[in-house]
Amino acid sequence: MQQVMDMMQGLQEAMETSKAEQECMQADLAASQARNEELCRMNEELRRGWHNSLGLREVDEPEGSTPPREFSTPFSQPILETVIPNTFVGPKVTFTGMEDPEAHLTVFHMQMMLVGGSDAVRCKLFMSTLTGMAMDWFISLPNGHITSFAQLSQLFREQYLANRAPPSVLYDLFDVKQYQGETLKEYINRFRAQVVKVGTTEEPMIVYAFRKGMCPGPF
Repeated sequence: MQQVMDMMQGLQEAMETSKAEQECMQADLAASQARNEELCRMNEELRRGWHNSLGLREVDEPEGSTPPREFSTPFSQPILETVIPNTFVGPKVTFTGMEDPEAHLTVFHMQMMLVGGSDAVRCKLFMSTLTGMAMDWFISLPNGHITSFAQLSQLFREQYLANRAPPSVLYDLFDVKQYQGETLKEYINRFRAQVVKVGTTEEPMIVYAFRKGMCPGPF
């Protein structure tokens, strides 16, 4: 009889423990859901604020929705008010703050030539190519400071002047060496690219540098 009573008591204690654990789990779940809802709300505010700063149109914007939080940007008001259509394809290039600024600007210009766009659109799309330290630099600029893409380009060049690759000189041709196992055609292509980069027309020097860079052996 005592064993039965002990078993019943143990079972009741186990049920109470299980009930307490379930209540604790439900409380944790409710807290987690509340945190997720808050994160979603904050993410939506940030998204709307970012779209607003870029001048992008919201798709199916519900009426009576909460107005986006305002973000300060270095762009002047006319640039901010310029709207970029949702169908507009932006440049596929990024700048982290470690690359050559002139190379980045060149690629950006080439891609923008294909899609067009006003000066203000170029400003906004150029901003979208910045990431990491480069974006930190951009948002640190004075509010409303940038009024044109030419000004933005100049500020960008000055900021990352130290990243620019040194100009090629004639003697850089002697740094081009044929690798072991590299075909003559591959070597010629690399050497020709360096000649174009240097911009020299001194044929004797070009021939001499080419022969110096070849691996020993039959031509």
